[in-house]
Amino acid sequence: MNTDPIADFLTRIRNASAAGLKIVEIPSSNVKRAMTQILFDQGFVTNYKFEEDDKQGIIKIALKYNSSTKVPAITKLQRASRPGLRKYSGASEMPRVLNGLGIAIVSTSKGVITDKEARKQNVGGEVLCYVY
Repeated sequence: MNTDPIADFLTRIRNASAAGLKIVEIPSSNVKRAMTQILFDQGFVTNYKFEEDDKQGIIKIALKYNSSTKVPAITKLQRASRPGLRKYSGASEMPRVLNGLGIAIVSTSKGVITDKEARKQNVGGEVLCYVY
């Protein structure tokens, strides 16, 4: 049994990207679905698909690479908050990733959103991960 499903989500994407795979399959949950949607909206993945099965469902993510150099669009996925040490941030102290070039995915009372959206809506929450 996996004790940290978000870390598993990030590790599967990180490993598939390092191996040069086109598609990665991940067990589904509501938070993972929201994180996948954010990665797609921000242009870090090409496409995604939610498939339902008899248990919890599967997320299929098509990873994005540079067409000429074959370098992955996601250079780093880093877990910020973890079960042993949660990291919370208010709207005014929200972290800026690579001076605004990357994103932080934040779990707030208004759902799972990016750091930029959290600043705009003036809400704080748990910083889940950094993506750049």
